[in-house]
Amino acid sequence: MSEKRDFYEVLEVPKDAAADDIRKAYRKAALKYHPDRNPGDAAAEEKFKEATEAYSVLSDEQKKEQYDRFGHAGLGQGGFDFQHAGVGDILSQFQDLFSDFFGGFGGFSGGGQRRRRGPERGQDVRVEAAISLKDAFAGTKHEVGIRGSAPCDTCGGSGAQAGTRPERCSQCNGNGQVTTQRGFIMFSTTCPRCRGTGEHIAKPCESCSGTRYVEKKRKVLVTFPAGIDTGQTLRVPGQGMPGPANGVPGDLYVDVVLEEDATFQRDGQDLVARRQISFPEAALGGDVTLELPDGVSVSADVPAGTQPGTVISIRGKGMPRLDGRGRGDLHIVVEVAVPKKLSRRAKKLLQELEEELGESDDKEACVG
Repeated sequence: MSEKRDFYEVLEVPKDAAADDIRKAYRKAALKYHPDRNPGDAAAEEKFKEATEAYSVLSDEQKKEQYDRFGHAGLGQGGFDFQHAGVGDILSQFQDLFSDFFGGFGGFSGGGQRRRRGPERGQDVRVEAAISLKDAFAGTKHEVGIRGSAPCDTCGGSGAQAGTRPERCSQCNGNGQVTTQRGFIMFSTTCPRCRGTGEHIAKPCESCSGTRYVEKKRKVLVTFPAGIDTGQTLRVPGQGMPGPANGVPGDLYVDVVLEEDATFQRDGQDLVARRQISFPEAALGGDVTLELPDGVSVSADVPAGTQPGTVISIRGKGMPRLDGRGRGDLHIVVEVAVPKKLSRRAKKLLQELEEELGESDDKEACVG
């Protein structure tokens, strides 16, 4: 490094390169020539030092301006002596820089320490719940049973025996991570003593063995809104699996399935029901009465001469909409009941009716 190369040439960037491009170029060079990746390679060590010096100048706006105007001479004397410094001195002098670049890459921390990660979030739980059409019509609350980890009742979730409590881990000083050095690089790993919790339990709870949780069944009260339908999913925040190391629990997802109903079929927000009427009712007209899932009765007129399969619709008497904006419609499919057994008198009356209807048809034909 007796004859310094142009810093832009060292990082292989043009002189008008943006700060982000300079940063990326240095990171690439530093990773390529890092001493830990090139043990015993003096040439790689020199290139690592050269690239670091170039970046220390070009990443500083004031130094970069002086360098662009006057070259190496514009930097003056009295700065850090890269030419005679060892790699260890460089890593120590610029540890913040290396921590920024290598803290999350390939295990390097450049002499700094990684920040301790926050507690991990627990896993989500998904279950299926079947409810009746009546419950979906009016809305309801039901307890849903799930099986999984839950805080230990014996220790209250502390993991320690009664009368004791967890202590700060002496190996990691409560950080949850320990740092080891390999050459010039510091590696951060999860503390093997406390497993990342930052706490040590000297006298573990006998029920949960210090894990804070036990496997058991529990029930969660879930609200099913009016209008809910098969295939829709409800989310209950914080009712999933507890997070490790006192992390926040996951969520509970409930997949809804509607049970079949003896009276109604559901078609989106509409309800469909079938009603039988007698032949005289179909011929003379009348009305049909139906009880909705919430117990309210509704009536519909049956016009004279109604044919089998006729659909009578009543607006706004179907399922409630989830958004609360009204309800669907009720559709009544009319079926004409045909008696299977007839008395002699009934047969005679039907024969007379048939003759009467036949004569009426003949008269209409003649008039036509």
